[in-house]
Formats: sequence, C-alpha cells, structure tokens
Amino acid sequence: MDQSSRSSALNQRLNQQILVLDGAMGTMIQSYKLKEADYRGERFAQHPTDLGGNNDLLCLTQPQIIQEIHRAYLAAGADILETNTFNSTAVSQSDYKLEHIVFELNFTAAQLARSLADEFSLKTPEKPRFVAGVLGPTSRTCSISPDVNDPSARNISFDELVQDYTVAIDGLVKGGADILLIETIFDTLNAKAAIFSISQYFERNGCELPIMISGTITDASGRTPVGANH
Repeated sequence: MDQSSRSSALNQRLNQQILVLDGAMGTMIQSYKLKEADYRGERFAQHPTDLGGNNDLLCLTQPQIIQEIHRAYLAAGADILETNTFNSTAVSQSDYKLEHIVFELNFTAAQLARSLADEFSLKTPEKPRFVAGVLGPTSRTCSISPDVNDPSARNISFDELVQDYTVAIDGLVKGGADILLIETIFDTLNAKAAIFSISQYFERNGCELPIMISGTITDASGRTPVGANH
C-alpha cells in the first residue's frame, strides 16, 4: 500500500472508530536489561563516548529488539506504532556525539515500524496499521534559562530547533511514517518550532501528513512545566 492509499485508509478508519496508539517504548526496552556493549553493537564498538541508555540507537544496533516490541504492541491490538525516535534530533544526540546519524536514525526507525505495520495489515486488511513518526521534545528548552543567575540565557534557539527537526522529519517521512507525532512536549515554544518545521517541509516537498501533539501537564492547573497554559 503506497502513501496515498495509507492516508485514505487512515482517514476512513478515523471516521469510523477511535484508533489505539501503542504503549511506552522505554520501559519495554528496560525489560531487556541491556548493557553498554548491546547499545554499541559492532558498528559503534569503538565510539569514544558512553552509549548506554541511547534507546534510539538500538534501531541500528539491535533492530530485532525494536521489532519485537513493535510486534508485541500490534499483537495486543495497537492500530498505530510510534517510531523509536524520541531523542533522534541532533541536539539530543549531541550528548552521545552522534549528531551525524540523525537522518539515519529516523529513517531506519520509520522503516522498522513500517515493515511491522505492513506485515500485520496484510494479515488483517480490514484493520490496517499505521506508523506515527515521533519528534521528541529534545533535551533543551527555548523558554527557560539553564542558568539561574541569568534569566535571559538560552542554550538553544528557535531556528536551531527548526533545523534539527527538519532533518528528523525528512528521515521519518522518507522512511514511511503516516503521521508526525510531536511527543511529550513540555515547552510550547519547542512545539511551535516543530510545527513550523513540519509546515515548511510539507510546503517544500509537496506532501502533507496528519500531525499529532502530546504534551506534559504537571498538575490540575493545566499548565506545562514551563508555565504555559494548556
């Protein structure tokens, strides 16, 4: 099924019923009790920094684990798979000195999810499965200073976030995502950067996918951790 056909199927299903998103990826990965060597694999065995905990990297070094997790959620009834790309932006991967593989991380993660979604869709054509390409909040915030002594200080700019998100979006779309999910946003300015980047990408490439946004609300006040109204 090509992208156009999947989009039509997605719209049809959404008009008929509520679709079920899969569950958490990180807690499932933790159940495997992976060690540093597992994250590195052969390709990154000599990488100069620690890679343990870089769950997105497993799409390249332990793809069978990510596929097992996707398969388990599909078998449990999920309609939509989220890609394992929560930290697949240059700013987040810079903690591991892996900024140069961001496109590959997103592309490969989308392909892994796509292959499982297609496999299950073939088994039950009346229940097609879909892929949500995840754009995480990144490890930086546009709205809060990292320095308590300088409220105006920032360690990331809106334009830098837009640039980072654009690379991730390109990988997700080319890898086969049906939806773009701006996930677990705690700073609405970061979310705006992601939305702007998506809009620019769609305009430049003559395509359009549905956009979903999930946010982090801290308490009954309905505010995000940076104080923005829900």
